[in-house]
Amino acid sequence: MNGLFSSFCKIILQRGGRGRGVMGECEDSEEYRCWEELLPDALGLIFRNLPLQEVLTVLPRVCKSWGRVVAGPYCWQEIDIEEWSQQQSKPEQIGRMVELLVGRSGGSCRRISVSGLPCDPLLSFIGDHARALRALEIPRSEISDSIVETVAPRLSNVTFLDISSCTKIGARALDAFGKHCKSLVGLRRVMHPIDLADKECQHDEAHAIACSMPKLRHLEMGYMLITTEAVAEILGQCRELKFLDLRGCWAVDDKLLRERHPGLRVLGPRVEDCYENSFWEECSDYSDDDDDSIYSWEFMDDGDGYYAGVGSDDEAIWDDGQGLENLEVRFYGGGFSESFAGFDWPPSP
Repeated sequence: MNGLFSSFCKIILQRGGRGRGVMGECEDSEEYRCWEELLPDALGLIFRNLPLQEVLTVLPRVCKSWGRVVAGPYCWQEIDIEEWSQQQSKPEQIGRMVELLVGRSGGSCRRISVSGLPCDPLLSFIGDHARALRALEIPRSEISDSIVETVAPRLSNVTFLDISSCTKIGARALDAFGKHCKSLVGLRRVMHPIDLADKECQHDEAHAIACSMPKLRHLEMGYMLITTEAVAEILGQCRELKFLDLRGCWAVDDKLLRERHPGLRVLGPRVEDCYENSFWEECSDYSDDDDDSIYSWEFMDDGDGYYAGVGSDDEAIWDDGQGLENLEVRFYGGGFSESFAGFDWPPSP
């Protein structure tokens, strides 16, 4: 659908930038649909199937009504910029993009997925402007225990949390999330061995999970420094747990766990394959299908011939004060490999 709809948008641009039927003006015949007159909610549902690049740079130039949809909350109830953020060398670009999109969501955002939040104030911004949030996925973020303790009360609707490789937080943050996100059913706290080079164990984190997250059904703890006893404490308190990822947790006796909890699906400790394998897609309710292609692009100035027909009237769509002039957004071909994403997992011993 993405490629077909993208081609449709480009045809419209080449024919004058009007969001009307491609085959003719809709006034001439009732057979043709006035795309620009679709309800904003419907347009938002359609636009969410497009890559970030096209939503931010192509759609606003089709017509004013489409530009208003992109500038409003209809496209941003789910914000997934994890792949884009993994490729950014400038943390300030990630911060600016998060502020732009969360601001546009108008408080209606239900899911945020971004890698590497660079500072505490960004988490506070999300807590202030996305209180309807249900899924918060912020792996490899530079956030602290203290900011989590401050912001967690504002994130009480969160049901799924991904704080993998967030090395500056620990048991305090997990306890805060658990106490305030009382509907939390999914937690992803996967580490990389390099993250744990200066740690001896993470039993305090396991204890925090056991004591504050009793409704968990899905738990990923890959490569955490925990023992069988720590996992047993979690299983004793989180009685609704259905899936447990223990890949790389070499001190855990998985056979004993399977004997005591026959209904529990356990992955690991032995590493069968690489991080983010197909088992995750099979077991998780939170994963999304990956795009088949990734484009090489960046925000361009209005001098590009492809956008030559854009007039000054279209600038009104950026009146949210978060213009795109200096915001670089690049996608590189070839997709993401585990090594590029920073997850070059060691083999099982």
